[in-house]
Amino acid sequence: MIGIYGGTFDPVHYGHLRTALEVKEIFVLEEMRLLPCAQAALKTSGISAPVKRLEMLLLATQNHPELLIDQRELDREGVSYMIDTLKSIRNEILDEPLLLFMGADAFQNIKAWYQWQYLFDYAHIVVMTRPNYASLALCQFLNSKLTYSKDKLSNKAAGFLFFQAVSQLDISATAIRQMVASRKNPGFLLPDKVIDYIKQNKLYTCR
Repeated sequence: MIGIYGGTFDPVHYGHLRTALEVKEIFVLEEMRLLPCAQAALKTSGISAPVKRLEMLLLATQNHPELLIDQRELDREGVSYMIDTLKSIRNEILDEPLLLFMGADAFQNIKAWYQWQYLFDYAHIVVMTRPNYASLALCQFLNSKLTYSKDKLSNKAAGFLFFQAVSQLDISATAIRQMVASRKNPGFLLPDKVIDYIKQNKLYTCR
């Protein structure tokens, strides 16, 4: 099975990294890919340049070969629609099970995603939740995709919705950017190499 975890990663922090590592182990993934978007469809401003976000990701994962960087959305022009990304990956991996990981906040907004219902044609969607997370009321379509069996994800290439509790760290990229802008120390929230990169490139200081 292959897992992908997308986002702006602006900046990447320990919340992203810990979650990615944990689900890789929970689902016994052959690959866990971090997928930085170039131009987020639902975020129209305030995102750092793609090359800088990619460089921070590379710094954060250089000692963690179990976490791969997939930069296809950075190499593709225009808005980063997940449906296009899943089609691209599916063409490469054929019938291999593909898991699209997302946080509960992103999942609550999934109906705003471009062609969101067709995501299930190319991948399973795994919603990462906090322990003791209160279950959401699902529409009929999503409820028809729901499974409580993790084994089903490995027996089919795509099509299921699954909720997985993970020990999420309460870290926010928005809060980190605000800390940097206020000249506060974001230490222990993200890797030191990423903090050094932010300082060297004067990121977030004018926000």
